[in-house]
Parts: sequence; structure tokens; C-alpha cells
Amino acid sequence: MIFPPFINITLTIIMALLCMAFFTLLERKILGYSQLRKGPNKVSISGIPQPLADAMKLLSKEQNKPSMSNLPLLLSAPIMALLLSLIMWMMYPSSTPTHFFIYGTLLILCISSLNVYTTLMAGWSSNSKYALMGALRSIAQTISYEVSMSLILLGALILLLTFDITLINLSQLSWIAFITPPSFMIWFTTMLAETNRTPFDLSEGESELVSGFNTEYSGGAFTLIFMSEYTNIIFMSLLTAIFFSGTLSYAPPNSIFLSLKTLFIAIMFLWIRSTYPRMRYDQLMNLTWKSFLPFSLSCLIFLTPLTSSI
Repeated sequence: MIFPPFINITLTIIMALLCMAFFTLLERKILGYSQLRKGPNKVSISGIPQPLADAMKLLSKEQNKPSMSNLPLLLSAPIMALLLSLIMWMMYPSSTPTHFFIYGTLLILCISSLNVYTTLMAGWSSNSKYALMGALRSIAQTISYEVSMSLILLGALILLLTFDITLINLSQLSWIAFITPPSFMIWFTTMLAETNRTPFDLSEGESELVSGFNTEYSGGAFTLIFMSEYTNIIFMSLLTAIFFSGTLSYAPPNSIFLSLKTLFIAIMFLWIRSTYPRMRYDQLMNLTWKSFLPFSLSCLIFLTPLTSSI
């Protein structure tokens, strides 16, 4: 059934939020079993309604309002972060699309770069040195990895010859991105840094910064930051599946294959969190500027002549 664009976008956002909620349960289960213990299993049947219980608990908590903070910016930063995450989900490449974003890939890059401002607003408006240090770390990290991420994505776009995500998802040419497996490895590592996930969760370094840029947040505002982070993780997994895995045909079951590939990549995020320790900040900067940037530029130089043969 084909719905009007507004209904289709609304349903996509609702499904994305539900997926985000139960993705947190999956994360806690995987982390539990990887540490030889059980995850949440006390709420109802095997702990399945645990995300709903967590949402009720967080939303019912009191919201802190630090007396020396810039309260309008403090409260608007989480709302803006979640809004930007949900806007990206509007470009979900459905097998029966009702709307088209011809330059969807460029729009995603623009929106992901705006996430830096939400982190800056959250850290600066809290008027806390721990929150500000966490925000500065996150901004430097995100800006550093945005460069290599854009170059790797540009290399894939050179091979695919389109900016439309729906056409890329339905195109049988997307397998060409597999000719550069190291590009996928760098892209995936960049995604970990872009979403502030282990081992690059320096903006939320609990052992160093109490809690990073969200130190002064609690209740509903913290819930919105939490939701935006996990929504970004799932969307970046979707984007990775689209650009670096290819499709089988134009048939509608393509959406099922895309969901399975997205789930596999999202589980890799959780697997890495349960495996690797946090990196030092100087190692993080050296990795992006001295390793990833030269390699992504070299890949771009190498892939450009291939467009004449496609």
C-alpha cells in the first residue's frame, strides 16, 4: 500500500523510534552475554518491555535546572539533536517511495555536520567545566572525522554516479563499492567516531569528565540526547549498508535484505563496544589526520579515473 508522503514520513519516524528503543535492549543483552552475565530479564517476559519501563522512568524524573546555566539553550540543545536525527530518517530508501530527495546524500552530510552545534550548545550552556571540556572534545573529534568521512563517501558516489539514496539502494551498480574494502573499514571506524561510540567515546569519558557534555542533564532532556545518539547509530548503519553492500534486484523484498544488513552492522557497533577499550585523545587525532585523511585522499585519486570505464 502506498501512503501519502506525510503519512509515510510519520510512519518512518515512529518505526525508527521504536527500533531505537528496542536496540537499547539488544545492546544491554549483547553486553551482558559478552561479559558472561544476563542482561535485563526482570521486567515481564524475559525483560522485553524493559525499554518502555526505562522510558517511563527517565521521563518521570525531575529535570535539573542549574542556576548559572543558560536555560533556553540548555533545553533546546537536546530537542535540536533529536530533531536532526529524525530529519535524516525522512530519507529512508523505501522500495515503494512516495517522495524523492535528488540530493539526499548531500543533505545527510549537511545535517550530520549540524550535530556539532547541538553538542556545543549543550556543553557551553551548562556552565560546567566538565560539560564544556566534553563538548570541545566531541567537536574536535567530529570535525576531524567529518573530513575523512566525506572523502570516503565521495569516492563511493563517484562510482555510483548519483546522490539519490533511493536510486543507490535500488541500483545494481552499488557492488562496485566493494572494490575498495579498506575504504569500508575506514568508513566504519569513522562512523564509530561520528556517533561517539567506543573506542571513540571521548566526549562521554566517564572516568575523566564525570559524564562529558551531558553532565548537567537529567530526566526528559537526557532522554532526548540518549534517543538522538541511538537513532544516529541505526541510521549510520543503514547508510553503511546502502553504500557498501549492494542490492540483489528491484523487487520489494529488497527492504527486508536492507533491514537485515542494517541489523548486522548495528550489532557490529555493539560488538566493538564490548571488545575494545577507549583510546587516548592524542591517538584519536593522530589516527584521523595522519592515517585516515591521506588514505581517503589516495582512494579518491585512484577511483576518479574509474568513472570513465563505468
